Amino acid sequence: MVELRHSSSLGNRATSSPMKRDEDSSPLVPDRQSEDHDDRDRHSIRDRSYSRLTFQSLCPYFADDSRVSPYNSKISLFFVFLVVAAALIAVFSIVRRLNSPYLCEKDGITLHCPPVKERPSLWENPYSATTSWKPCAELRDSEISDLPPENETNGYIFIHAEGGLNQQRIAICNAVAVAKILNATLILPVLKQDQIWKDQTKFEDIFDVDHFINYLKNDVRVVRDIPDWFTDKTELFTSIRRTVKNIPKYAPAQFYIDNVLPRIKEKKIMALKPFVDRLGYDNVPSEINRLRCRVNYHALKFLPDIEHMADVLASRMRSRTNSSNPYMALHLRFEKGMVGLSFCDFVGTREEKVKMAEYRKKEWPRRYKNGSHLWQLALQKRKEGRCPLEPGEVAVILRAMGYPKETQIYVASGQVYGGQNRMAPLRNMFPNLVTKEELATKEELDSFRKHVTSLAALDFLVCLKSDVFVMTHGGNFAKLIIGARRYLGHRLKSIKPDKGLMSKSFGDPYMGWAPFVEDVVVTHQTRTGLPEETFPNYDLWENPLTPCMCRA
Repeated sequence: MVELRHSSSLGNRATSSPMKRDEDSSPLVPDRQSEDHDDRDRHSIRDRSYSRLTFQSLCPYFADDSRVSPYNSKISLFFVFLVVAAALIAVFSIVRRLNSPYLCEKDGITLHCPPVKERPSLWENPYSATTSWKPCAELRDSEISDLPPENETNGYIFIHAEGGLNQQRIAICNAVAVAKILNATLILPVLKQDQIWKDQTKFEDIFDVDHFINYLKNDVRVVRDIPDWFTDKTELFTSIRRTVKNIPKYAPAQFYIDNVLPRIKEKKIMALKPFVDRLGYDNVPSEINRLRCRVNYHALKFLPDIEHMADVLASRMRSRTNSSNPYMALHLRFEKGMVGLSFCDFVGTREEKVKMAEYRKKEWPRRYKNGSHLWQLALQKRKEGRCPLEPGEVAVILRAMGYPKETQIYVASGQVYGGQNRMAPLRNMFPNLVTKEELATKEELDSFRKHVTSLAALDFLVCLKSDVFVMTHGGNFAKLIIGARRYLGHRLKSIKPDKGLMSKSFGDPYMGWAPFVEDVVVTHQTRTGLPEETFPNYDLWENPLTPCMCRA
């Protein structure tokens, strides 16, 4: 349409200009009827002349005019070449725009993305980055204990470690640190039953208690149970007089000295509640942070049965193709509870959306309100990269990074929201995808099913041992894995997707596959668990660099 309009306007300008020149050059005004007749004759002659001239100018090799010069012919060929090249570029641009990354090539519930060349550093971080730091929070034989005699401690502290396995792990590390700050004796923490996990696991069902106590003997005194002289043990769980409450989140060390220590000296035994993230990172002495790393990476050791079964699963992952091969561990956070709590919007049927709305209204009525604000909230959260990645989105990102179809992937997750239909794009693009239930027999896992946290411990260790670990959303599990792999020397890759950039790319209908691949590769070159300097309010568990590691 544009070309036609352009030609029409060009023709009009060509015929009107001579008329204007003739009128301007005539000193007299002739009779009107004669003028109209002459104008029609002149127009007819000039139109025919113009058409012939235009055709011969543009296509001299089709014309039979022998007066056309070879020079004009070359110019015309050059213009034709430009037109053809412009047309090809336009077609290529249209095809590239249609081939957007979140579609790739969609066939029902299957995604087919173009292949990407496998890069040399696909399975490991650069060697130079893995030799610059080393762990230095372990117990040293040359260290002299500064632990006072038992009768000189200020009293006993007791905590309930709440939440899932990894939240409990962080609480235990913090409890040891607080006991050190207060010069108090720590009673072995109780793993409190969580309303979601519905688990009655005890500390000794997961961790090696003897190793825990002995490894920390030069730092903090830990006892297995409440002292015998304290007769009313139930009071410790129920009495407000025996509980320190209202401890602020990420409290500094000085808060405990000013507010908790006097009560421990008075009552001798105090419970601290709640105790999730109740100790800061950058407002405590560096030796306290180093002690927390010592607890996390050295003192807290899973039971031998759990360690052995995790080794078996990791070995099976590496030998699934009858030859030694690397494997990827994927922590897929897309359970119903996580999807609901995120308050993000995901593609699904109308029925799914209605059920999810009802679920959110029941579980989080204050946040749900009347639901009218949720759509705008969902858009904002996705833009900020605060929504869990869907299995299909994870598949596209991994393919863009260069991981081939044959990649062995271990999936650590709960029941995926949407079931097999939601998992299909990921499983179809990476068919060598398994869970612990598919790697082990029912009999092998039966002994671990008594405690949900035992199964979570297996996932934790298999992910920790993997060549590449990929997280899809935040949480204690992912940050503890990434932190532990960094503490081991940054050699093992830990991919933390830039969900903000990914959501922007997935939402761009004109983003082609090639620029998408380039964005993914360039952005994630520095998001693979490489050394990162600490900063104010940093997370010690995800980045233990400065207080817990030393220059190699």
